[in-house]
Amino acid sequence: MSESETNSTGAGRDRDPDGRARSARPRDGLGRPLPHGAEGVARQPEGVLRTPGETLAEAQQLLDDGMPFHAHEVFEDAWKSAAEPGERALWKGLAQLAVGVTHAARGNARGAESLLRRAADAIAPYSRERPYGIDAGGLAGWARQAAEEIASGASAGAATLSPPRLRGTRD
Repeated sequence: MSESETNSTGAGRDRDPDGRARSARPRDGLGRPLPHGAEGVARQPEGVLRTPGETLAEAQQLLDDGMPFHAHEVFEDAWKSAAEPGERALWKGLAQLAVGVTHAARGNARGAESLLRRAADAIAPYSRERPYGIDAGGLAGWARQAAEEIASGASAGAATLSPPRLRGTRD
């Protein structure tokens, strides 16, 4: 399949070498598409294999920099490349946490609340073992508290959310 296909209207469609749709539109720092030709923020490369430590360090930096959508992409790489179901569930929960923060930053209170609660439920089972030094109990508590603040209207979104600490302290 070619990298650019023609759809039924005759317009070119952006495809990767395997034929999967991709968007060539530039994106803002929260992953929202911008008009063609606009200057956007560089996207995280997909399919990068990182060690768990590298994943956590890169994602924490992106969260600290106000780029939770990009942190989600880093966690998604770990999730998709994990060999064990338990490992995949952990990384998926962390990706959901980052997406919840993304929704909050975009002003989508309902989506933020839902994803943060889902992330808390997914991460909490890892509280005792602290895989890779992840403060799963602290993160689950942070996500639940953030969801409560958003639901009650006490938080205006990401502007009032401090970035979650993946390992509980400054890395």
